[in-house]
Amino acid sequence: MFQNISIMTSIIMYAHYALTLCALFGAVQVAMTREDAFPAADRQSKWMWFGILIGCAFAIVAGLPILSWIAIVAVGVYFFDVRPQIKDLISGNYRW
Repeated sequence: MFQNISIMTSIIMYAHYALTLCALFGAVQVAMTREDAFPAADRQSKWMWFGILIGCAFAIVAGLPILSWIAIVAVGVYFFDVRPQIKDLISGNYRW
């Protein structure tokens, strides 16, 4: 029984590290993206998303109870909503 708890604790710890790395990776991507792409995609500004992702990385590492869940959702919004739209816009694959 205690072995299962130890395994679950390790999985949660590695998931926190992975989510933190995702947030930092997203922040680096935002910093390297053209600044005019975000308003063109009708999104928050480049530096707003950079701050959001850095703040998310901090909240996940700190293990703040409610803020870490909000941070996980914000990282997901960036990777599954904002980033694909910005990528399509920059590459010229935009649709009506």
